[in-house]
Amino acid sequence: MRAQGDHSPIEILLVEDNPGDVRLTQEVLKEGRIRNTLNVVTDGVEALAFLRREGAYADAPPQDMVLLDLNLPRMDGREVLAEIKGDPELRKIPVVVLTTSSAEVDILKAYDLHANCYITKPVDLDQFENVVRSIEDFWLAIVKLPTGD
Repeated sequence: MRAQGDHSPIEILLVEDNPGDVRLTQEVLKEGRIRNTLNVVTDGVEALAFLRREGAYADAPPQDMVLLDLNLPRMDGREVLAEIKGDPELRKIPVVVLTTSSAEVDILKAYDLHANCYITKPVDLDQFENVVRSIEDFWLAIVKLPTGD
């Protein structure tokens, strides 16, 4: 988490296994007005290791936000979300579920697991860019993120 008065880039962990969505998210956030560092992992097991700074991720910086896909290999996004929100060290990190599923059962489950918000990825390229920009505008420019302990 960020220390008060810290002007370093916002650290974002993108948990996404679709290379096209990763590239597009990287491009949109790179062009954004908020300084950020986008870290990318492609499955749920890696996501938890990164957030907990284990193994190859021992030197990873603390994350300010997680953008989480639900449909992931090895450990799906629902399990990752449950682990994050059940861990006292991680639960304050805002988790934005960004997924293709618009199924009511997935939306309810995500909120039951304490997702901070649920966004369905549009299939249209321009709309996807707009969604990522909206996340940046709201979560990084408007919302006050928790500061360090």
